Amino acid sequence: MATKKDRIADTAWMKDAFVDVQAELALKLKRAAQSISHAGTHGTVVEDHWIEIFRAYLPNRYQVATGLVIDSQGNRSDQIDIVIFDRHFTPTLLDQQNHRYIPVEAVYAIFESKPHLDKSYLEYAGNKAASVRKLSRTSVPIAHAGGTYDPKPLFPILAGIVAPKSSWADGLGEHFLKHLPAEESEQLDCGCALDDGAFDSFDGKLKVVRSDGSLIYFLFRLLSRLQSLGTVPAIDWAAYAAIINK
Repeated sequence: MATKKDRIADTAWMKDAFVDVQAELALKLKRAAQSISHAGTHGTVVEDHWIEIFRAYLPNRYQVATGLVIDSQGNRSDQIDIVIFDRHFTPTLLDQQNHRYIPVEAVYAIFESKPHLDKSYLEYAGNKAASVRKLSRTSVPIAHAGGTYDPKPLFPILAGIVAPKSSWADGLGEHFLKHLPAEESEQLDCGCALDDGAFDSFDGKLKVVRSDGSLIYFLFRLLSRLQSLGTVPAIDWAAYAAIINK
């Protein structure tokens, strides 16, 4: 019969493997900071590394890209670094190379990618979240063989921030907690600072974990939350078509 020590040893390889993934990402971000002097280019490269990680660990039903989020009234969000959205039921619009407009009904979550966490970047990420959450979302009945399903209730769009590290000496401690956006529209539901840990409020209470293995913890917790949201609402394409006739 396996002892507790044996069971711990059996799972240690998995934790070690995921810690290596985190170390590899941290090294990529460090190399980008050391070798790319242009701020805009550096930011794009760092975003691409994070997008690559999200794509690797989220199922294909979740698309990941950078872009602007739009609604059926012609409103647009700010440019968002990382958008997790549905592509199965909802196409993106007016795509040009890596630039795309994503209907707000398709959006599950948004993230800002920053060089570190500090007061200004937390505020910035909160403002980006608000620019998406203020958009108008539609939801229409869904036809099926026996009739129609009622319009799906709208779920809250998740928002977060990712970075290599925190700028505070106490990491994700008192100073970080003090500066998290308080307004509901600006709330950051989760995030990860590779050197300092991860956080989320998915269980209704803010939880912070240490840096060891925090990347995979963050991704698995996010995946669990995304699963709980189910599918996106059925978009009212007639509302979008009405823009053309205005």
